Amino acid sequence: MEQRKIGRINRSLSVVGLGTWQLGADWGEVEPADALNVLDAAVEAGVTFFDTADVYGDGRSEQLIGQYLKNRPDAGVFVATKMGRRGPLDPAVYTLDNFRAWTDRSRTNLGVDTLDLVQLHCPPTAVYSSDAAFDALDTLVEEGRIASYGVSVETCDEALTAIARPGTASVQIILNAFRLKPLEAVLPAAAEAGVGIIARVPLASGLLSGRYTKDTAFSPDDHRTYNRHGEAFDQGETFSGVDFGTGVEAAREFSALAVGDATPAQTALRWIIQQPGVTSVIPGARNPEQARANSAAAAIPALSDETLGAVQDLYDRMIRPQVHHRW
Repeated sequence: MEQRKIGRINRSLSVVGLGTWQLGADWGEVEPADALNVLDAAVEAGVTFFDTADVYGDGRSEQLIGQYLKNRPDAGVFVATKMGRRGPLDPAVYTLDNFRAWTDRSRTNLGVDTLDLVQLHCPPTAVYSSDAAFDALDTLVEEGRIASYGVSVETCDEALTAIARPGTASVQIILNAFRLKPLEAVLPAAAEAGVGIIARVPLASGLLSGRYTKDTAFSPDDHRTYNRHGEAFDQGETFSGVDFGTGVEAAREFSALAVGDATPAQTALRWIIQQPGVTSVIPGARNPEQARANSAAAAIPALSDETLGAVQDLYDRMIRPQVHHRW
């Protein structure tokens, strides 16, 4: 699989990675053996990048990855985790002492001395402008607790603020066919600065798979049930902030753009892969078949200019009024 480099840290990631939120919580129950099979299928398909967080299942996702890598030390996987959402979302808690405690817990969960990449996990906006917070991250690098750091953001303005920080290695941001705003300024700024772009929520919480109808129901412990209006965390994390009914209709149109043997989901991933400035896209997978299908998107031929134009038109007609001004 194609590997793309993060310029500021001279490390390369597979262009399709694996998001592991679903292996920890909030997407329904996944058995440990099934989770390990997903990780293995992804690696066998060429994935060299896992993304997790200390809050996914309160550490369960990190622990599963740690168990897998202990059994597969030859896997060559770069692991990014996140910190900062296990407690109150208060800028005052983003201190060096807390950073040490949070990363020490992740190091234990993952079974490593040094974390490859730690991302601030969608902290309060004020944290991106805090010299003290970024000085603390630099200290973690100096102490060997982490090799590099980045941020996971909700808005394009937060991304641009983080990119301006010289130590920021990567920005994780929602980017998909229903969330085009990052193309305007964030991706060009990151490319110029050598900052990696990790595209999350690439299928708009499954909408872009084209498998849902307006009557589709999700389990009570699935965020697609309990966070549709931002009840638990930022609304943009669920269906990219798009109203479910609108999203289903737009996804039906998007599905018609799939070419050849590619599925709508693979087409959606291919669209992200070919956006200039993207380093890796991190779809989740609940079973090995999904992991393999997602990875195969890296080999799909580039989408045509006609298809790219159709995506833009679809966004402008159906999605832009709901999301563009918010994130």
